[in-house]
Amino acid sequence: MPTIQVEGREAIRAEEGQKLVLALEDNGVDILHRCGGNARCTTCRVEVLEGDAGPVGEAEAAILTTKGIYEPNVRLSCQIRVHNDLTVKPLMTVSDSGMDPGKRPVD
Repeated sequence: MPTIQVEGREAIRAEEGQKLVLALEDNGVDILHRCGGNARCTTCRVEVLEGDAGPVGEAEAAILTTKGIYEPNVRLSCQIRVHNDLTVKPLMTVSDSGMDPGKRPVD
């Protein structure tokens, strides 16, 4: 089981192949996901501080480019399937935004 270290929190465990956004949410991490995990809104983005989050897919690359997000270590947690240990920092949170988190992403 991969370990996810979330900046400022204790480490959490994720199921192999689980979407990062679901691992975060299921472990009480404050994260937005306004589009329901469909790579459309970028509210679930995280900064990958350490580890291999895997390749960026076409849908993720397209929306990041559209939104003007070019940092190579900024990724959409709804598009990352956890296969390795990671250290991440959520960039948009429910607490900071005051928004509803959004529809729960599907697995």
